[in-house]
Amino acid sequence: MLELLSIFFSAAILNNFVLARFLGICPFLGVSKQTRSALGIGIAVTFVMLFASLIIYPVFHFILVPLGLEFLKIVSFILIIASLVQFIEMYMSRYQKVLHKAFGIYLPLITTNCAILAVTLLLVLKEYNFIESLVFAFGAGAGFTFALVIMSGIREKLNESKVPEPLRGVPIALIIAGILALAFSGFAGVL
Repeated sequence: MLELLSIFFSAAILNNFVLARFLGICPFLGVSKQTRSALGIGIAVTFVMLFASLIIYPVFHFILVPLGLEFLKIVSFILIIASLVQFIEMYMSRYQKVLHKAFGIYLPLITTNCAILAVTLLLVLKEYNFIESLVFAFGAGAGFTFALVIMSGIREKLNESKVPEPLRGVPIALIIAGILALAFSGFAGVL
């Protein structure tokens, strides 16, 4: 149990995919203007990470490896991720119209989110078992959501502040992202 907590904490905080590995920056900067949107996209990314790992583990270990087709892992993983994102988009367009509209172009971009592909490739690289894979994917998604929500909270407060004209928008968002990354680098070496 302690090892599972270590895997979760490492994926969520120590090796946060956005603030330590610098993956998934596009939705991090694009959707983090409002907390509701940031939380929604974070949950969607976590869902895709978790279910992609749930499907990818047996596909890799029970189909690709026995057939000697490990070299097809990237193509297979991308197809699985794209299918899951398509399912989420269809569900949200039908049942969560407001959230679907708030995501705009960023929802289909989850398909090409390098953080999701990185999670699936790291599961194979680190040779996690099935339960460890799910814990790692959930931790990575939770860390991604955590980073988005922190960023969105700061950006909402900045909308009420007097920020110099040249720093408004993306420049101040990049400065904040850098400061957050520095703060998260303080956790390096904890485990």
